[in-house]
This record gives sequence, structure tokens and C-alpha cells, in this order.
Amino acid sequence: MEHNSSNFIRNIVISDLESGKHNTVVTRFPPEPNGYLHIGHAKSIVLNFDLADEFNGKTNLRFDDTNPLKEDVEFVNSIKEDVKWLGYDWDGLFFASDYFEQMYDRAVILIKKGLAYVDDLSAEEMREYRGTLTAPGKESPYRGRTVEENLDLFTRMRNGEFKDGEKVLRAKIDMASPNINLRDPALYRIAHATHHNTGDKWCIYPMYAFAHPLEDAIEGITHSICTLEFEDQRPFYDWVIRECEMESTPHQYEFGRLNITNTVMSKRKLKLLVEEGFVDGWDDPRMPTISGLRRRGYTPEAIRAFCKEIGVAKTTGVVDSQMLDHFIREDLKLKAPRTMGVLDPIKVVITNYPEGQIEWLEAEVNSEVPEMGKIKIPFGREIYIERDDFMEDPPSKYFRLFPGNEVRLKNAYFIKCVDVLKDTDGNIFEIQCTYDPETKSGTGFTGRKVKGTIHWVEATNAVPAEFRLYDPLILDESESDELDLNSSFLDRVNLTSLYVAKGFIESSLANVKPQDKFQFFRHGYFNVDTKYSKPDQPVFNLIVSLKSSFKI
Repeated sequence: MEHNSSNFIRNIVISDLESGKHNTVVTRFPPEPNGYLHIGHAKSIVLNFDLADEFNGKTNLRFDDTNPLKEDVEFVNSIKEDVKWLGYDWDGLFFASDYFEQMYDRAVILIKKGLAYVDDLSAEEMREYRGTLTAPGKESPYRGRTVEENLDLFTRMRNGEFKDGEKVLRAKIDMASPNINLRDPALYRIAHATHHNTGDKWCIYPMYAFAHPLEDAIEGITHSICTLEFEDQRPFYDWVIRECEMESTPHQYEFGRLNITNTVMSKRKLKLLVEEGFVDGWDDPRMPTISGLRRRGYTPEAIRAFCKEIGVAKTTGVVDSQMLDHFIREDLKLKAPRTMGVLDPIKVVITNYPEGQIEWLEAEVNSEVPEMGKIKIPFGREIYIERDDFMEDPPSKYFRLFPGNEVRLKNAYFIKCVDVLKDTDGNIFEIQCTYDPETKSGTGFTGRKVKGTIHWVEATNAVPAEFRLYDPLILDESESDELDLNSSFLDRVNLTSLYVAKGFIESSLANVKPQDKFQFFRHGYFNVDTKYSKPDQPVFNLIVSLKSSFKI
């Protein structure tokens, strides 16, 4: 596995190892199993796994499953699949729920130290008491409960004697702290809900901000790496580890999250797109989920290269989506076979070619990789070409097919348009041409030159295919964190982001399998869809066009 170039977190790791602060590196990737992973998570996966790998350390995959109301085993399985598909394997597989008993015991320690209390305030009242960024909070009237009272109430909370929301366990820190996260944050809430991992054993669940540092300490994590929005939580993270008297003391480090133009990274917003039917599920090829990128045809190599290139910084920036496209082009140009597909077909009849005759022409599988060999493609009297490769009345400098003009058929012959057939409405349904048998590709013909080369598919052997072409799902340039889950976000959805074309492919592609990738001449790179493609009716997703003005 390639390693990250130098960044501030890597430099910290090197310093910690050289100073003897740590003898080994232990990182973790800790998703909440309440949705599908997206490209932003890929950045974290690559950072954590590559960092540990470089220094012969370990990386755990840990599910922060502290909220049974939103979590599901479906998400657990999809996350495992995505991490493995990206090319990584974890050293330990853990669940926050594995530690629920230990977390409960640590909460009891806090109560006994007078650092936690059971509160009867409602969620709305707690918000009112919390104060603002400029005004201190007020202490709860229940803050003065004795240790004995709190131990009794917390035990009864666990035993299921109270309803959801009736009581909550809070840390007792400082309601006047300038950091709102230290104003007596909640540690446990009541939730009579079945948990995907522990069933009905528990009816109280630790809050994420309390559970996360404990998990890191229990697993001996040395470098707890997260995104910048958790920076204000670090003092509480350190408080939990210190006051819960954990033996291991991990340190939290924050880096800038990934934002990409024309892309939303919020799991809530992605969920909304799915639920409102704007997309065809979490793995829709327009979605920035890893499963969506995989279905569209992106490769793990391209995604890893992209994540390494954008680097790790202390600030959050916006990356041009064309950068990701650049890396998939770079990866596929030396891997994908090159072939021909016609997305919007019109028939061409070569009138001087023998009826019923099929000859097999030779074409390179990939001109940049000679060792990929050659393939045979059929050629005959009837072929399909792209409708926009013909114009009856072309503008100047139009070098494709028009009446009286001659073009080269890719890997075949020169043809010349001699007639056009139309229906009663005046629509062209057939183009008639002649061919010059002396101009066969590969024979070294130098008699004359033509300015246009067009692709084609032999009609009698052609395989019907569907092509799904994609534009950005989100219309504006980048996601704004200020936009809420309302119409202002949904108004930015591109309702024409999917276009379905019906055309033909070469007969050599008759037996393509899901996830097979090809470069179609002049169109771009395509991937065989895993959901809708059938043996007799392949469906291709456009991964990316052939060219871009983007420069690395």
C-alpha cells in the first residue's frame, strides 16, 4: 500500500515514536452505523489505515453504535464491505456496545466522585438552561442531588423504571464555561429500544461524546483522528478520560473535512435524497456514497489516489469534483479495453459492399498497452453510427459525414455519403454510402486523407444496450453547512442529472459482467451496472468523460 505524503498528523506520529511517548501506533475508523459511507469517510479511512500501516501499527474498525433508534445491521454490513473494497483490512473489529457495561461502571465512578448527577429537566428546558455563546448557563435545580440519590436514580434508570426522556445523567462540570460543551453535557439518556447488537438488554444508552473517548481508551488508541467539528469537544474528551480514571490516555487530533463541488456530504441530506425519491437508493451512481461510486465504476485505486492527493490539513477547503474524475481517468486509461458503442444510432447502408458478407477486422484492445493484445470486430453492409455524426446541411469545419463527404470508419474503411432516405415526415431513417476497399485500416493506404474519423457498430451482430449518462446531482458549486433540511437544499437538486440512451455495442461485448469497465471511443469510460444490467440487455453507467481541462 502506498503511504500518505507528509502532513501534520504524520509528523506528530513520527515525533511521538521518536520521543518514546508511544512505542506503536494504534488508530481507528469509528463510523456510526446509521447510514452508508461516502467519499468523505474514504478520506478518513485512507488516513487512519495508511498511517498505522506505514509505522507497522494497527487500525481498528469500530462501530459507534450508541443510538439504537437510528442504527441497523444493514449499515454495519455495508460499512464492512466498503472498507474492504477500498483495499483495507482491520486488525480489530469492535462495537461501542461491546463496552456498555464498562461505560456504565465509569459513569458510576463519576457519580461517586460528585462529577455526575441525574437530571429531571426536559430536553427543551436543558437547552434553555444551557445559555448561549455570550451568556453563561444556569444550574439545574437537580444539580445538588446527593451521591446516594444519584446512584439510586441511575440504577433505576438502568432497570427501566422511567420513561424515555424522563431523566438523563449529566456530567457536573461548569455551567459558566465559555465552551458550551463543558456546561454539564449529557452522559446517558433513556431509550426503550431494541439495539441491533445487544437486543433489549439495555434501556439506557451512553451519549456519543461520552462513549467515544472511553472506547478509544479501552482499545489503547494512540492517535484519535477526527474532523474539525469535534475540536470544541476535545476538552470534554480529555475530561472523560481523566475523570473516569482510564489507564490509557489517547489524544484527539482534528483535520479539515472533505468538501467537494456539486456534492453534499451530510448523511442527513443524502438520506433525504433517498427518502424523497430523487435517487435510486443509497447506491445510486449519482450519490457520493462509496457504494454509489462503486456502482458507477470508480475504482478503489482511484479513490485512494484522490484521498492522498488532497492531503490532510488543519483547515476545511473545497475540492473541485473534477479532481476525482482526473484520478479515475488516470487509473482506467491503462486498464480499460477500448471499444465502440453507438448511443443514438442511425443506420448506414454501404451499397457497394456485398450483401450477406461479414469480414472480421482487427483492433487493438488498448493502444497504450500493446500487451493487452488485439480483438476481432465484424464489418458488413449495414452499420450503425451516431446520429450527430451526420448532418444533411453542415456548417463550415464540420468534418464528419454529410452528403458528398468522405470519412474514415474507425478500424475499417473510408465511406462516402451518396444518398439520404427519409420517412413521410421528413425524418432521416437511413444513410446510403459507398466504401473504398483500398482504404482498409492497417494496410498503409496513403492515396488520400480525410479529416474525420467516426465510430460505428456492425448492425446484424450488434448487441442492444442501455447507456446511463450522468450530470452533477447538485447544481451549485459547493455544499454550504448553513443550509438546513428544507426546500432550499432540495431546490438545488438537478432533476435532469440522469439521461438514458438506447443504442448498440459490438458483439464482442455480448457477455459482459457487472463491474466490467470499458472505454467507448469518443464517449468516455463506462461500467456495467450491478443492478439493472442483464445478459441480453447490458446497462452501462458513464463513469467519466474522456477529457477534461482540469490540471493537477
